[in-house]
Amino acid sequence: MSGGHRAAPGRIRIIGGNLRNSRLDVPDLPGLRPTAERVRETLFNWLAPVIGGARCLDLCAGTGALGIEALSRGAAGVQFVERDAQAARALRDNLGRLKAAGGQVAVAAAGTFLQGAAQPADLVFLDPPFALDLWATLAQQLEAGGWLALPAWIYVESPRASAPALPSNWQLHREGQAGEVRFALYRRPVPLS
Repeated sequence: MSGGHRAAPGRIRIIGGNLRNSRLDVPDLPGLRPTAERVRETLFNWLAPVIGGARCLDLCAGTGALGIEALSRGAAGVQFVERDAQAARALRDNLGRLKAAGGQVAVAAAGTFLQGAAQPADLVFLDPPFALDLWATLAQQLEAGGWLALPAWIYVESPRASAPALPSNWQLHREGQAGEVRFALYRRPVPLS
């Protein structure tokens, strides 16, 4: 589920692209923390040169705000992965209501989903529930399982106090902080031969 500031249940806004100002219904679920609007705005400013046509994977999708924002801004498709059936249902409902083509929702734990057949992504949103401390495990599964295209971008949202341990070939591109949240964009480059 998305990390970041805890938003009250209700609605959050898509901030750019063809779905700009559309509202997402947000169910009242424990631990569901949609990524703050100003963090999403900063992130998608960073991603502006690469988002068009990108194949995206939104792990621990929660509200799906990151993936829907990507679709709104021209991503080719987004695979949403959410373990909570109620959150996944709300996400499907939002995608349908907004007529957001290119989004698929899988109801599964992120680690279990990544054990399946890999579909390499150009951009991955890695934003697990903070309490579960899954960053290193999921990052290793992404890296070892063939889930990352060459090159790939990986967005990581985590507690401000501690940066997660990530694969050494992920290069930090940009980072910022908002409240108690650290958000960072990494690049996995094409290996030198």
